[in-house]
Amino acid sequence: MSPNKQKLVMHAFQKATLRSSKQLEVLGLYRADIQTAQRERRIERVARGLYRKAEAEVTENHSLVLAMQIVPKGVVCLLSALRYHVLTTQAPHVVWIAVPRGVWRPKMSSLRIVQYANSTLKSGMESHLIEGVQVRVTTPARTVADCFKFKNRVGLDVALEALREARRMKRCTIDEILTQARLCRVDNVIRPYLEAMS
Repeated sequence: MSPNKQKLVMHAFQKATLRSSKQLEVLGLYRADIQTAQRERRIERVARGLYRKAEAEVTENHSLVLAMQIVPKGVVCLLSALRYHVLTTQAPHVVWIAVPRGVWRPKMSSLRIVQYANSTLKSGMESHLIEGVQVRVTTPARTVADCFKFKNRVGLDVALEALREARRMKRCTIDEILTQARLCRVDNVIRPYLEAMS
């Protein structure tokens, strides 16, 4: 690999741990360059069309970054959002991603895809910069409401733990939780638990 291409590889991964083949192409690294960089162990392929600098320092949230690159329209939700906000003792082995109805969903064992109505997907989201990549995550209040909405998938015990921890750690107010619960149509489900905890 030429010195110029080596510099391009170094530059490409300066601010982000993951890059797609399209992003690398925009920076001037084409298919042959990517293959050469892989052979020379400068970069490694982590998923179809996704590359990481060899021996890159990754954070505990690297799986969320990878999920966002695979599902760009997705939002980290449910157990993964609980883990990100430190509202659970659970350690999910998959990344839970919310996508709008009708959007393409990859079939990968490392992802658990949940479909949301387009109108509800925009509320209760926040963006975080992780490893140089913007990752959308549901807010603590929205995550708690979602856990009650999808209690059959995540378990009522997880939803109750999330509610208890969100209140204990003061990550959101009761009003914020009830606003998101109304949006998710679970305010009547959540209200008795909130009253019991006050």
